[in-house]
Amino acid sequence: MSIFTRTKTTLPTSEEALPGRATSEFVIAPRHRVLDAPVVTPTAPDGYEVAVFGLGCFWGAEEIFWRLPGVWSTSVGYAGGVTPNPTYEEVCSGRTGHTEAVRVVYDPEQVSYADLVKAFFEVHDPTQGMRQGNDVGTQYRSAIYYTTPGQEKTARELTEVYGAELRRRRIGEITTEIRSAEETPYYYAEDHHQQYLAKNPFGYRCHANTGIRFPETA
Repeated sequence: MSIFTRTKTTLPTSEEALPGRATSEFVIAPRHRVLDAPVVTPTAPDGYEVAVFGLGCFWGAEEIFWRLPGVWSTSVGYAGGVTPNPTYEEVCSGRTGHTEAVRVVYDPEQVSYADLVKAFFEVHDPTQGMRQGNDVGTQYRSAIYYTTPGQEKTARELTEVYGAELRRRRIGEITTEIRSAEETPYYYAEDHHQQYLAKNPFGYRCHANTGIRFPETA
């Protein structure tokens, strides 16, 4: 079966994963089409922080985050996998272990990490495992990759709060993967995926407000 059409719902072991490559072959435009900030940001500016999320197809996910006040820059890429510097086709094969991810550089004085996590949960279904809606495969799984101990604490606490609300409504258990970003390198995706919906305003969107909000006491 072609790697373009094959879907897998089981993460590969390191022995099963594709070998990848030592360096990325992608050339990415230097400026964000919407935010006019650098796209490739090895480190955040002083006072800013980095957050990484996986919530299904990264085209619509990136758009959601670049619209939030206090977000300085966003990019899309691949996280949580084994294969170094994968391509989109390799990720779609299910043989790299990555999920499609959004990297968010934000000013915590303007938007809190808690607000980012709440936005993350409220625009996708975190109970579906290796899928998001009609998109099936390991690359569509829900994930939070924290970059600081404070982020981990917030992510786990809010996951429990939101999970309790989902259980109360008998929707299901949260399957969101929560890991340290230090354990799973983030690889930038190809340039045509960056700010995809700014380039293609009528392109594919799979995210929407689920109508399930955090309890007022959260």
